[in-house]
Amino acid sequence: MSLDTTKANNISLFLAAAILISSVFGFLGGILADEYFDVPQYLGDKTLYAPATSQEQAIIETVNSASKSVVSIIITKDLPVFEEFYVDPFKEFEEFFGPSPFPFRVPQRQQKGIEKREVGGGTGFVTDPDGTILTNAHVVADEEADYTVLTNDGKRYEAEVLARDTFRDLAVIKIKDDGELPALKLGDSDNLQIGQTVVAIGNALGEFRNTVSVGVISGLGRQVTAGGGDTVVTLEDVIQTDAAINRGNSGGPLLNLRGEVIGVNFAIAEPAQNIGFAIPVNKAKKTIEQVKTLGRIAYPFLGVRYILLQEGVLIQKGDSGEAAIFPGSAAERAGLREGDIILEFNGEKITSQNTLAKLIMEHNPGDKVTLKISRNGQEFSVDVVLGERP
Repeated sequence: MSLDTTKANNISLFLAAAILISSVFGFLGGILADEYFDVPQYLGDKTLYAPATSQEQAIIETVNSASKSVVSIIITKDLPVFEEFYVDPFKEFEEFFGPSPFPFRVPQRQQKGIEKREVGGGTGFVTDPDGTILTNAHVVADEEADYTVLTNDGKRYEAEVLARDTFRDLAVIKIKDDGELPALKLGDSDNLQIGQTVVAIGNALGEFRNTVSVGVISGLGRQVTAGGGDTVVTLEDVIQTDAAINRGNSGGPLLNLRGEVIGVNFAIAEPAQNIGFAIPVNKAKKTIEQVKTLGRIAYPFLGVRYILLQEGVLIQKGDSGEAAIFPGSAAERAGLREGDIILEFNGEKITSQNTLAKLIMEHNPGDKVTLKISRNGQEFSVDVVLGERP
């Protein structure tokens, strides 16, 4: 083989490699442009927005898939209608003194019937295609009010409140639907991570339906006491997020980027900026299941009064001398006594973060649990079948 032929072959190989490399980079460049830059896409004569990142794409897909399942809850109530009129308190004296040169009128009000008025609003989301909807108990707390569900496409349904879970601030309502509303998938709130991206959707301020906000999980395992109107609840082990949650968002879903519900939005820290709270969805699963199987909410009940110690709880009488052990309760049947210290509940240590109330609420009436007891310096275990709170 001559030197010239070798050079020609090398040049041909170089050109072929250069063409291949440029083709590969051109292909990758197209992918990167679509992935990281706003490149217009076209569908006929309509320009479509191209998400700048894969995360943005996931958020858009989550919102698109979830919005049909998120509903606004409108609260209406029959309220009296008043009209104002004026009276002359000296009218009866005109026959003696004649008309007054200085007319004097006193404003009065009287009721003139009643009318239905909108008094508030909240959010909910479909959990079953049969029309079952989950929201907050405080959203539907007024038993004298009427509740209307408004979908994202403007359809209206009269809603029936099936159950209010005031301990978890959850409620299950139902509408008569033809199955058109898709149900949201309930995720797993036991495996969340601080910093995880979340999406909140709700009826912001009771006026702006299906408002979307995006943020992260800012904290886990929070204890929150929240109040509104006549309702005050203290919830443990809740999710904190910086996704904007406004009045009216109560009862709306907090979603992960797979479009799964991981929390139910219920409160905000008013003096702060972007500190909102959501009830973990695993707690809501229990509420939904109880309503389906029992038709009501049933709370487990041990039946002891106690004070919290550094480790465990001490069973003792109430401040006004109430019995330490409730008569006929699971605790009485198990032989617990005043002065006993409950150290563990089903193998879990009782602490200020892992409270006895929290551990009990993770179970159902009829569940068999094991308590570790300290009595007069001796430790032993006892099995208890939880009762139902009266």
